[in-house]
Amino acid sequence: MLEIKADTPTIVQGITGRAGRTHTRYMLAYGTHIVGGVSPRDEDVEGLPLFRDCAAAVAATGATASVAIVPPLAVLPAILEAIDAGIRTIVTLTEGMPIHDAVAAKAAVRAAGACWIGASTPGLAIPGVLKMGFLPDVSLAPGNLGVMSKSGTLSYEVCHRLVERGLGQSLWVGVGGDPVKGTRFADLLPLYAADPGTSALVIIGEIGGDEEEELAASITAQGFAKPVYALIAGQSSREGVTMGHAGALIHGETGTVASKTRALRAAGAHVFTRIQDLVEAVAAQ
Repeated sequence: MLEIKADTPTIVQGITGRAGRTHTRYMLAYGTHIVGGVSPRDEDVEGLPLFRDCAAAVAATGATASVAIVPPLAVLPAILEAIDAGIRTIVTLTEGMPIHDAVAAKAAVRAAGACWIGASTPGLAIPGVLKMGFLPDVSLAPGNLGVMSKSGTLSYEVCHRLVERGLGQSLWVGVGGDPVKGTRFADLLPLYAADPGTSALVIIGEIGGDEEEELAASITAQGFAKPVYALIAGQSSREGVTMGHAGALIHGETGTVASKTRALRAAGAHVFTRIQDLVEAVAAQ
């Protein structure tokens, strides 16, 4: 299960790349406890110590979390290196990780008992405390809404509108829209259930796969008692055509807005296909 808090020591793999430098600076400015970076180059990045590999970084800093900002074909090696070094939470931001690599990564992470957020994700945040990734500050604010999202851009808009209404987040996790991923909605449900700072759950879903149906089954099985508000995007998408994400693909009746809506409503969730309808419902709770 995901375990992060204000003082979680975090390293950045790929810290000397252009994106690594940029997002390290933003994460530090937000308050994330970044203690070093991993890179083959000796360059100054915000005065942080740099190491050749994760093992050296962990030995010197005690890091337990990593944000990997590396090219697509380097994501699997970065994950394997991190778990071999004892990292417990791994967030990978890169789009385009090969599916067979994601399958291998998921198996390795599970065997190690670690938590992987990705393959491709905008990251996660405890608003006002830390962020691992590039969730936009304008959409972040401390509050009591737990947020889980497949789509980064949709979740930015939803949370920005909610923040404008004075409603912030307790924990926001972008699980990503990949067909194979390290963490799914249902995996996070016990975390939100146990968190006293979370009073309601906002789900940003989309067509494709069975993740929302799986979540609905878990809500029922676990007796999740907090209100759930879900947005399902892709109402007008055609069968067999992807909607941006590799996992957003309808096959017959599987993965449709209708099937996800039925499952979630049967579990007691409030389901919407328009952002503003969801925002109004959450604001009225």
